[in-house]
Amino acid sequence: MAGFLLGSAGMFATMYSTQAILPELGRDFHVGPARAGLTISAVVIAIAVGVWLWGPLSDRIGRRRSIVLASALLVVPTVAAGLAPSFGALLACRAAQGLCMPGLLAVGVPYVMEAFGPWLGGRAMGVYVSALVAGGLIGRVGVALAASVVGWRWAVGGLAAFPAAAVLVMRRWLPDVGLPARSGLRGSGILAQLRNPLLLRIAVAAGAMFFTFVGVFSYVVYRLRRPPFELGPAVSSLIFVLWLLGAVGPYAGKLADRIGWRRAAFASVACAGVGLALSFPATLPTLALGLSLLTVAMFAGVTALQLGVTSASDVDRGAASAVYFSIYYASGAIGGWLPGLAWQTWQWNGVAAVGLAAVAVSAVSLASAGSR
Repeated sequence: MAGFLLGSAGMFATMYSTQAILPELGRDFHVGPARAGLTISAVVIAIAVGVWLWGPLSDRIGRRRSIVLASALLVVPTVAAGLAPSFGALLACRAAQGLCMPGLLAVGVPYVMEAFGPWLGGRAMGVYVSALVAGGLIGRVGVALAASVVGWRWAVGGLAAFPAAAVLVMRRWLPDVGLPARSGLRGSGILAQLRNPLLLRIAVAAGAMFFTFVGVFSYVVYRLRRPPFELGPAVSSLIFVLWLLGAVGPYAGKLADRIGWRRAAFASVACAGVGLALSFPATLPTLALGLSLLTVAMFAGVTALQLGVTSASDVDRGAASAVYFSIYYASGAIGGWLPGLAWQTWQWNGVAAVGLAAVAVSAVSLASAGSR
């Protein structure tokens, strides 16, 4: 399982590599917070598009080949991002990264249960999510700390070492599970999953949670650098150490095995709401506690909801994953931009209020999924 986890962590490290350094990017390219946030939105929009290729492709050529290919392709735009001469070029490189990532991300959800689920159960999905957490920490905290020493270009471009190493490991050790079960008719997989109401409701619930998570962690760095906190770039980036709480993934998977993925997801949504409410006071302890609860809610909820995706369809799971992640990452793309507008108008209260509205959408969608 190590090769797969290394590939997943390397992919996730590149995904949010600009999130902790948005103020630096804004200063270098002379753009405001909302435009700087487009370096995140460009990736997630591209992922939302790319899943339509990689999901069905993995049903056709196999999960293993898709995962290794995607990791290899990711190396080039990651290096190019560190060399981008303009903000537009940086956005183009980030979009190219996003087009590669679904071969690891969207394909990973069905693959992890097909390859490792039989002997790990729901914990397999939790271990996978924990690998993403590790990659996220590298991409956020690691990049921010490295950028304070060698500059953001070396920090961002240097992340290419992770997918490059992952290719070498996965080509040797990644297990093959054979060709997946398919419905057999060309194009029917995507069409059938687009008519799968349970899958769509799961995707909306997960997308709303992801919207909140992206928005909150993208713009909290601006809050931490202003009064009453006034923290420097390196210190403020340490807020992403809270991602270590994503280690709850395996436990969330085990809990979902015991009480069902829906109940586990509902508990996560409630936890997210409490966390956002605690973030309103302008004190560091309540902000840290609130973001901690939001982090736990996000990764526990994603683990439960991705288990829901695998149970929503018995065939064409690559296509099902494509539908799920297109909604999920389209929501995240909006989460990298819309809360920025709320920040520019209402500061942190606007960001948190928008997040609470999205959490409410997630709860409503889960309730309707439960009644099916």
